[in-house]
Amino acid sequence: MANKLYVGGTEPRSGKSAIILGLMELLTRNIKKVAFFKPLIEADYSRVGKLRRDNTIKLIKHHYHLCADYHEMYAYTVTEASQLIALGKNAELHDGIMAKYNNLAAKSDFVLCEGIELEGATASFDFDLNVDISNNLGCPMMLVAGARDKTVGELVRSIKVYSESLAERSCDLVATIVNRVDPSFVEQMEQRLAAENVGGKQLVYVIPNDENLGNPSVGEVVRLLNAEILYGEENLTRHVRSFTIAAMQLRNLLGRIEYGTLIITPGDRSDVILACLAAGESMTMPIISGIMLTGGLVPEEPVQRVIEGFKNTVPIISVNENTFQAAIRIENIHAAITPDNSRKITQALAVFEKNINMDELSDRIIKTKTTIVTPKMFESQVLQRAKANKQHIVLPEGENERILQAAEILLRREVVDITLLGREDKINERVRSLGLHLEKATIIDPRTSPVRDEYVETFYQLRKDKGITRDNSRDIMIDLNFYGTMMIYKGHADGMVSGAVHTTADTIRPAFQFIKTKPGCSVVSSVFLMCLNDRVLAYGDCAVNPDPTAEQLAEIAISSAQTAALFGIHPRVAMLSYSSGRSGKGQQVEKVRKATEIAQKMSETLYPGLEIEGPIQYDAAVDMEVGRTKMPDSKVAGRATVFVFPDLNTGNNTYKAVQRSAGAIAVGPILQGLRKPVNDLSRGCLVTDIVNTVAMTAVQAYAEKASQ
Repeated sequence: MANKLYVGGTEPRSGKSAIILGLMELLTRNIKKVAFFKPLIEADYSRVGKLRRDNTIKLIKHHYHLCADYHEMYAYTVTEASQLIALGKNAELHDGIMAKYNNLAAKSDFVLCEGIELEGATASFDFDLNVDISNNLGCPMMLVAGARDKTVGELVRSIKVYSESLAERSCDLVATIVNRVDPSFVEQMEQRLAAENVGGKQLVYVIPNDENLGNPSVGEVVRLLNAEILYGEENLTRHVRSFTIAAMQLRNLLGRIEYGTLIITPGDRSDVILACLAAGESMTMPIISGIMLTGGLVPEEPVQRVIEGFKNTVPIISVNENTFQAAIRIENIHAAITPDNSRKITQALAVFEKNINMDELSDRIIKTKTTIVTPKMFESQVLQRAKANKQHIVLPEGENERILQAAEILLRREVVDITLLGREDKINERVRSLGLHLEKATIIDPRTSPVRDEYVETFYQLRKDKGITRDNSRDIMIDLNFYGTMMIYKGHADGMVSGAVHTTADTIRPAFQFIKTKPGCSVVSSVFLMCLNDRVLAYGDCAVNPDPTAEQLAEIAISSAQTAALFGIHPRVAMLSYSSGRSGKGQQVEKVRKATEIAQKMSETLYPGLEIEGPIQYDAAVDMEVGRTKMPDSKVAGRATVFVFPDLNTGNNTYKAVQRSAGAIAVGPILQGLRKPVNDLSRGCLVTDIVNTVAMTAVQAYAEKASQ
């Protein structure tokens, strides 16, 4: 039977979707097969009478790549449930819910269930119904208490009433989250809850209200109003903080524009449209979220040509309603976290993680943990390790869009501190055009840096024996990668990540020149962490050394084992070749055999107890049955987690073959052997790849400090 949790709210719009996201993040870090189930969904129909899909189910299914079909993730619509209850068929209702739940539970390690909170006349029966469903499914409950527009006293009384009611119904309440609390009342709320011992043995957490989560995005406005997107489709994630109707002269309108305002105006008001676009380009005006054109009118062709000339246009959308009707509909929009709004998802997770004791809650709600590690679990664990020991990472490619988007995610989730290198005006312009929030990032232009002369002199002293002059040094210190590497050398940053637009050589050359290798390590190498469906393996070296000697191969094996252990992989090292044990001969086999002997001897002092086998073929290293046949006495055969390839040709091709053929996620290359961490990105990297690489660099940086 799967472990389970039922999340119920005290009222509609309690912010339960953000809590569900945070719980899914917590669960997927520790459990392989997590399912999501809503016993009841509201029957929301489109204008053509088609049942719309539940937003929370779509959000969780999409973001966490759940395999279950949409229709497996709920039992009934509220309308169907109400009809069954009205006909006295309560048993049939609960039997149907149980059947759907059991189908999911049979395929899962944990099922997270979300209750229903209804608005209007039917709201009176939802609490009792949620308790009945929770008890029938045998689920402990987490209560989400909505704090919007409530005083501290009202909230405390409400939580007490709900807790007592659940206790009377023998419902196991494990935690209460007081959500969307006015930030100015958070401390008072926590003190009052503690003083009155509200909740008893259950966990109680307080989460302050976050305006970004409560405000709809322009994309939500488009979806809910069936609006037509005319321009700026790439910026639909901008939040609508307020709206204003532009029916006045421009001199009066401009004074009413605030950050995040949605301008509502008839579609034939070309003066308003162009003025708002011009204001958006002005460095002295707040950035608007978008423009809504009413009356089904669109700008005339000459005006359209002007609009098309603006770079990165704010969203311009069109609705058929008149201005007054459109404003009323926007006023009644309830913000949601939609699957396509990655920024709002990131913000929701950041707020949850900041205010919830994840370890404490995890221990309370998770009964068993699997030893299987999925890619999602691995990525989440690395982010949490980086966050626990925050480091300062420099990103030389600060003008790149993907780098900036990744930086926003990392800063919002408080994973690392970040310095961006580049031209400050260009970075700020790009940040502004993308609508990002990077106030916590430090921006440095190497050309105007106050420490440039210091860096120039340091580089000159380090490289003057290689023929470098001070003039050479001054020119070199303008280079973003050299400047970033010097920041690490001087202790002004803990690690560096580059490569989104630079070659591998450009990224790592400065590190080779003056960061140098660790004591006792003569070679810099790399590993890829290969995230398969149920485990993570380390492949080395697949990116740096074309044809390492036996001595270098031995060092690569030890370094790869240490890197694997750093990221939670228990290292069992396979020194790969085209034969296993003593069965084959040849120059390459002998190199691997010698490397194995050297590595085994090195491990006695550098990594006592490390299991190393070689030469061994890949199938014997990874498949238990083949391993028993070819090398029955080996402790590594069939159980290897670290794979050391004899040369770059073999390693690079193998990791790409596994990546493409097995659908594995390849994280890396992670450089190893340097005194301080510098890591390279693929020029085709995604924002997620950058986030993961920065987090791993931070973990490396902390480990280097801890070992000194």
